[in-house]
Amino acid sequence: MKMKKMKTTFLLILTILIGVTVNAQENTALPAVKTDTVVVEKVRVDTVFFVEKPQQQTVPVQQSQPSVQPAKKPVINQNKLYFGGYVNATFGGYTVIGIEPLVGYKLTPRLSVGGKLSYEYISDKRYEEEYSGSNYGFSLFTRLRVTQRLYAHTEYSAINYKLFYTDGHDEREWVPFLFLGGGISQPISRNTWVTAEVLFDVLQNEDSPYSDWEPFFSVGFGVGF
Repeated sequence: MKMKKMKTTFLLILTILIGVTVNAQENTALPAVKTDTVVVEKVRVDTVFFVEKPQQQTVPVQQSQPSVQPAKKPVINQNKLYFGGYVNATFGGYTVIGIEPLVGYKLTPRLSVGGKLSYEYISDKRYEEEYSGSNYGFSLFTRLRVTQRLYAHTEYSAINYKLFYTDGHDEREWVPFLFLGGGISQPISRNTWVTAEVLFDVLQNEDSPYSDWEPFFSVGFGVGF
């Protein structure tokens, strides 16, 4: 019985020694290492591509300035225009009463050109039967101031006449005239004139209703002449 207890005690002691030895070896082979815990947070990394923008060359642009055009002078200077008109009167066997509005343009202070329109009422008593009617036409003229009051006048005129014949019929026909003469102008205000002129027809067309070298008297007015 005593021997059995001793055997049990021996095994217990041996087991303790073996455990101490193994533990000592583990402590010797694995030295103690202090480990720190590091927490790493997740960070999202995006890949960014940088594209190099090509450099643009700056080219100087010359701004074209608008060209300044010189003011064009009007073809017709209104300050050189003048206006007027006439009342024509011829009495006798062939009576004429007419009006002639005109417009003129001063080429120089003394020389001018212009045109007229004509309308006239006629009465012809040179025959047994009296004839009456209307005539119309146009004229182109030139004027030259000889003095401040006197002027010379040349005029080409074409009048459409109503011609009467002895057999009773009538017809219309253009009759030309070339008048030469002159006139006088009398100012009644700063820019208004009264004019009177006498003209003679040098063409003496065979269809002219006037007698040879019969004078034509006209009285009118003018503005700016």
